[in-house]
Amino acid sequence: MNIFYNKQGIGDVLLVQLQTETPEKIHPEQFGDVTLIKDGAGEIAGFNLFNASSYAEISGNKQVEVTEELVTVIQHALAKNNIDFVLEVDFSPKFVVGYVEAKEKHPNADKLNVCQVALGDEHLQIVCGAPNVEQGQKVVIARVGAVMPSGMIIRDAELRGVASSGMICSAKELALPDAPEAKGILVLPEDAEIGSAFEVKA
Repeated sequence: MNIFYNKQGIGDVLLVQLQTETPEKIHPEQFGDVTLIKDGAGEIAGFNLFNASSYAEISGNKQVEVTEELVTVIQHALAKNNIDFVLEVDFSPKFVVGYVEAKEKHPNADKLNVCQVALGDEHLQIVCGAPNVEQGQKVVIARVGAVMPSGMIIRDAELRGVASSGMICSAKELALPDAPEAKGILVLPEDAEIGSAFEVKA
């Protein structure tokens, strides 16, 4: 779940995104202060909560940190507007330290590599175009559902016929101070803990 708020730009509205993909066709339904946004299959893809500041104290301008407290408040707001829908939220970190276990050339693209990355108990296959990615590195992984500082949402993808789940990040993509201009992923120190959260400022 991703939550956005921009009072100056669009008013006192909380934008809640539940699906990583934007539906091709949307069907809005209004219930009091809530507009449900359903996809073509009738599933709730997201919703807008109007008069948001009357339900919760919201700080920031753009992406809002998803906390258990905020989810509880939003759940109560849905109930108050007669919407019977339970929010299921993954609170696991979206930016984590990963370990490149294996790297092989992409079968259909000279400048891409297919990497097998460990995040503790979880393993991902990620297609990476960085020239400096190598087996044995500790790196920052943006998992599916992560919102990059640029506003881009990480989604499951297929690059030249090979599935990719997540992104190996550069310092520039993470908006780190003094990030180098040269292309290449951020390689972390040896003592970085695999699977631990990596703090990224939206």
